[in-house]
Amino acid sequence: MSDTASSPQLKRVMGPGLLLLFIVGDILGTGIYALTGRVANEVGGAVWLPFVLAFVVAVITAFSYLELVTKYPQAAGAALYTHKAFGIHFLTYMVTFTVMASGITSASTAARAFSANFVEAFDLDFGEGIGITALGLTFMLVVALINLRGVGESVKTNIVLTCVELSGLLIIILIGMWALGIGEGDFSRVLEVDTGDRSVFGAVVAGTALAFFAMVGFEDSVNMAEECKNPIRIFPRVLLLGLGITGLIYVLVSITAIALVPAVELGTGDTPLLKVVEAGAPAFPVGIFAFITMFAVANTALINMLMASRLVYGIAREGVLPAALGRVHPTRRTPYVAIVFTTLLAFGLITFVGEVPELGGTTALLLLIVFAIVNVTVLVLRRRPIDHPHFRTPTVLPVLGAASCIFLVSPLVDRPVAQYRIAAVLLGLGAVLWLITWFLAKRRGGHGPTIDPEHLVEK
Repeated sequence: MSDTASSPQLKRVMGPGLLLLFIVGDILGTGIYALTGRVANEVGGAVWLPFVLAFVVAVITAFSYLELVTKYPQAAGAALYTHKAFGIHFLTYMVTFTVMASGITSASTAARAFSANFVEAFDLDFGEGIGITALGLTFMLVVALINLRGVGESVKTNIVLTCVELSGLLIIILIGMWALGIGEGDFSRVLEVDTGDRSVFGAVVAGTALAFFAMVGFEDSVNMAEECKNPIRIFPRVLLLGLGITGLIYVLVSITAIALVPAVELGTGDTPLLKVVEAGAPAFPVGIFAFITMFAVANTALINMLMASRLVYGIAREGVLPAALGRVHPTRRTPYVAIVFTTLLAFGLITFVGEVPELGGTTALLLLIVFAIVNVTVLVLRRRPIDHPHFRTPTVLPVLGAASCIFLVSPLVDRPVAQYRIAAVLLGLGAVLWLITWFLAKRRGGHGPTIDPEHLVEK
C-alpha cells in the first residue's frame, strides 16, 4: 500500500441533494453560455439538434459510468476502471492524464469566457491581449483558493453558483416564452438547416462534436465518490436525473436563442446569450446578465478543478504519480499539493492557448477518447463479479457508446485541426512525464511506475 494510505482520508459530505447540484452545475455553464453560437455556425437554425445528439451520446456513456462507479466507488474514476480491466500501467497513466487534462482545458475555457464577460460587464477596453490573460489567471487563482478551503466549502460555493447559472438560463427560456406569446421572434428558424457547402450529415456531426462539450461534466462526479454518502445507492438516480434536467434546459435555450437571433449573428464572439437578451428583452440590464454568465462559467471552472485535483490525488495515492501529490492537508483535509499542481497547468493553458472553441473542442475530444475506453471496460469487467450489489447497464449500451465516441473522435468528423494539435501536445506531455517517472524510478533501483491492483479498492 502507498504510504499515503495512513494519511487523513477525504471527508464524506455529499448527499443526494449536493451531488445533484454538483452534477447539474458541472454540466451547465461554459458550454451553453459560450458555444451556442458556434454550434449555430455549423448547422444554422437547427442548433438544438446537435445538443440533442450530444445528450444521447452522453446518456449512453453515463450508463457505463454508473455500473463502474457502483462497483468501484473510488476517487480515481476512469483510471481505476481502465487498470481493473487491462492492467497496463502506461494505459492507466495516460487515461489518468487525459481526464485530468480535459478538466483543466474545460476550466481554462471557462476562465477565457469569464474574462470576455467581465470585459462586457464593466465595459472595459482590454481587447484580446494581455488584459484578458491577466483576468483569466486571476480568476483561476481565486478558484484554487476556494478549492484549498475544502470540498465542503467548494460544494457550498457550487450551490450558489449553480443557482445563479440556472437563473440565467431560465431568464433566456422565459424571454423565449414571452417572445412566443406576443408574436415576436422567428421560431420557424428552428427547423432551418444551413450547412454551407457541406452535407447535412457532416455539418450535424461537426456540430454534435462541438456541442458535446456542453454535455460533459457528469463524469466528474465519479471522482467525488469518496466524498459522497452511500455512493452505491444514490449515484444511479441522481446522475440520470441531472442529465435529464440539463438536456431539457439545453434544448429550450437553444430554441430560444435561434428564434431571437439569426444564426450568423449568434455565431460571432464569445457571449452569444447576451445577444439573445438584447434582442428579446432590450429593457433587461445586459450588465446583470453578463454577471450571471460570469458566475455560471466560474462554476464550470470550480468543479473541473475539483475533479482534476481529486483525480491526481487518487492516482498518486496508488503510486502512479509522485506520492507528494497524494498528500492531504491535516486540518483542511484537501489534496493541497494536487490542487497547486493542477492550477499551475491551468495557468499554462490560459497563457498559451487562446480561443474558447479550440479549448472547448479539445476538452470534448479528450473526453471522447476516455469515454470510448470506459465503455469497453464495462464489457471487460463483466467477467469479474464483485461481492456487493451494483447497477448493471444493458450490454448494448456500452457497445453503442464505444462506437459513437470513436466515430466522434475520428477524422470523419469535420473538427478543426487545432484541436487535434492541442490534444496531441497535452498527451505528449503526459507521455514525457511518464518517461521521467520511469527514469527516476530506475535510478532508485525500482521498476518504473506501477499499480498494485489490490490497492485500487479499499478493503
